[in-house]
Amino acid sequence: MALGGNPIFNGKNFRGATQAPPVPQAAYGQAPYGQQGWNTQTQQPGMSNEQLQDLYNQPAAGPADTGRMTFDDVIMKTAACLGAVIVGAAITLTVGMGLASLLMIVGALGGFVLALVNTFKKQPSPALILAYAGLEGLFLGGLTRILDAQFPGVGLQAVVGTLSVFAVTLLLFKSGKVRATPKAMRFFMIAMAGYALFSIVNLVMMLTGVTQEPFGLRSGVMGVVIGILAIGLAAFSLIMDFTSIEAGVRSGAPQRFSWTAAFGLTVTLVWLYVEIIRLLAILRGDD
Repeated sequence: MALGGNPIFNGKNFRGATQAPPVPQAAYGQAPYGQQGWNTQTQQPGMSNEQLQDLYNQPAAGPADTGRMTFDDVIMKTAACLGAVIVGAAITLTVGMGLASLLMIVGALGGFVLALVNTFKKQPSPALILAYAGLEGLFLGGLTRILDAQFPGVGLQAVVGTLSVFAVTLLLFKSGKVRATPKAMRFFMIAMAGYALFSIVNLVMMLTGVTQEPFGLRSGVMGVVIGILAIGLAAFSLIMDFTSIEAGVRSGAPQRFSWTAAFGLTVTLVWLYVEIIRLLAILRGDD
């Protein structure tokens, strides 16, 4: 299948990211590019028999040695992005409430803009990706502070819920029980289109005062159902992220695209956290 359904991966970033061609091999006894070679009778000047034997005994170069993306690269870059999210969240969780609300708005708007910029950039920019993560941290910290003040403990519950969904999704993907098949992705895209349309209508109704509920139409039983659906969509988006990353590593994508993979995972995890904490707030508000 393709590299995945996530638009972050399906844009210009992973296209053409194929494995680097192998280094040309010289014929036995002939050095490449006109360099002096050696064979069983001719030894390369300056190298002893022991040095030559050590050279032969060295392991073959792995993906990291040849500048290709690896799973370790993705893990390290994702950890850096999540670290930036945590730093941003810590700021809005510790400053005054008025400043925290302002920073939350800045983080939401700035994060949205940088998400679009990073998605459509031809080449990944570590600085812009980390800036996006930091801005999203400001937004998540402010949102958590507001909701946690109304429903104590909801922030910690959302963190645990997000990590739990991520862990279960990763285990299911690794076991092969859940895959981003073309059929599943078609259903996902249809569901995402419907969810996006509902979210836009709901936002307009909230801004125009048509509904006075804190979450608009996402209140009561309907809010719970929509929340569960949204969490399911975010979880499947993680499956698509894992599929894209696996395909990128197998095809030998350049190492710099590990930042693209980390960005995709960060976007999905931020979305998942927002959906979980909103669902928990809805459930607590109905008590």
